Amino acid sequence: MSTTYKGTGAEILVEALVRAGVMVLFGFPGDTGVALYDALARRQDQITHVLARDERAAASMADGYARASRRIGVVEASSGGGATFLVGGLGEPFAASVPLLVITSDIHRSSRGTSAITEVDQQKLFSAVTKAQWVVERADDMADRVMAAVALAWDGRPGPVSLIIPEDVFDEPGTADFATVAPGSGRDAQTVRQPAWPSAATAAAQALSRARRPALLLGSGVHWSQTYSVVRELAEHAGAGVATTIHGKGAFDESHPLSLGVVGANGARDYANRFLADADVVLMVGTRANSTDTDGFQSPRRGEPRVFHLDIDPTRAGRNYPGSTPLVGDAAVILPHVLKSLPEDSARRSATQREILAERARFEQQRALPPQSGLSPRDVVEALQAAYGHQAVVVGDAGTPTPYLAAYWRTEGTRREVILPRGHGAMGFALPTAVGLAWAEPERPIIALTTDGSLGMACGELDTIARLDSPVLILHLSNGSLGWIKALQHFYLERRYFGVDLKPVDAVKIAEGFGIPAIRTPTLAALQEVIAQAKAGLVPRFVDIPVPEEFDYLPPVAPWAATLVGAAERPVY
Repeated sequence: MSTTYKGTGAEILVEALVRAGVMVLFGFPGDTGVALYDALARRQDQITHVLARDERAAASMADGYARASRRIGVVEASSGGGATFLVGGLGEPFAASVPLLVITSDIHRSSRGTSAITEVDQQKLFSAVTKAQWVVERADDMADRVMAAVALAWDGRPGPVSLIIPEDVFDEPGTADFATVAPGSGRDAQTVRQPAWPSAATAAAQALSRARRPALLLGSGVHWSQTYSVVRELAEHAGAGVATTIHGKGAFDESHPLSLGVVGANGARDYANRFLADADVVLMVGTRANSTDTDGFQSPRRGEPRVFHLDIDPTRAGRNYPGSTPLVGDAAVILPHVLKSLPEDSARRSATQREILAERARFEQQRALPPQSGLSPRDVVEALQAAYGHQAVVVGDAGTPTPYLAAYWRTEGTRREVILPRGHGAMGFALPTAVGLAWAEPERPIIALTTDGSLGMACGELDTIARLDSPVLILHLSNGSLGWIKALQHFYLERRYFGVDLKPVDAVKIAEGFGIPAIRTPTLAALQEVIAQAKAGLVPRFVDIPVPEEFDYLPPVAPWAATLVGAAERPVY
């Protein structure tokens, strides 16, 4: 393959994407990007364009694709409304550390400052939700900018990087020199594996070995660094209980006897929060360790245990735990140094395992009474896992699906099996993300759990699922309200419900209108039958499931549980 390529700016862009190993691009066309779409149309044998129904959804598709495939996600939108819509889908991957290449077209350079119909300062617009925002002013600069953006998206803490391209640059002839570009650089392209100071790693090992009750708290950084085996060995040597954040779910095998499951304010198993709250040494790996991840900084408590916080981002390591020891660098480099200095404590491991297994058995056997109306979301999750085991990839929306999937879907092995929007917690995430997951893992079943509010925001992506014939099983958990907000009003605002009750909608007809077979299942037996049919058929299917209000059937949300024993303050995020 020649290293020199001549073409228009649009053609060079597509060539650069192909050489970077990009195989799929998610987007929605607009006036200023038609030249790019023409170039894409002529390269369909090498790069696939997936048409979303709006730009925010396209960003979520790229997000899901990147998390599941470990390849950079690529999303495209046009100027004006396309760019402003796109911002809404970038907050989640930016906060959740997901590598995306964000491509937007812009107005003609000669139209700048004329109040052109789609003119907006895109660099300012994207500054809050991307690592960098670059305007490509010449076709000759296109290839270098694309490759630099791909590298930056992976470098350090992963995240979205924005390329803004005026429409006339797409038409401008230019030349690209790919001599220094490594093919396939869009995959796993961590450019620098940064080490922490050896003394800090040794101090962490010594503290863990001397601890009365050591614990590990794992975030999504473990997934990106692929340090699963080292984490397991470290936990076993230290005899430490291992908890994960929601984004870290799957970073440690939840069937392992040291696994505590998810910790924090949303979706935690109660014993996981208690274990972390009582720990005297905690090693955090690749997590923001924010209020939601730690149940209001109670699990672990601020100021009480000795905390070591490993993160590749120096602005995050130790930030939320004053007095903690930051270990700045990549987990793949630092953890082996910690492990090397850590003696094995088999007696403590045995004692910790016995404790956790007993707590786990109690938790799994403890069941609330059946709800007075609707199905228990826990029963829904467990029916899905009973049918699919660990074959499927599961994505849930914010609200009802998140705490139930976090607490009751038990992952096995180490990979992203459950994907939930805990970067920003935006609604309307599950349906478009399921599309990206289907492209990333076409051989695996995809399950999406959504809700009334999220369906209203993202129902257009039912068309995308039907059009692509993506084998997504969609479960709509419906209680006719914006349940999470209504629960906050119930617990903390004296049950003054306002702006949260929705007009009844026939969700089955909506799905059928987009061409997806749909059914309403009011009983668990009916649901189990539908799940079995969906698993056998591997075609899109929509299931409408009535569930109770959040406050009538309490999900595993620690602050809400605390209100039942007298806590009165609303949780602080």
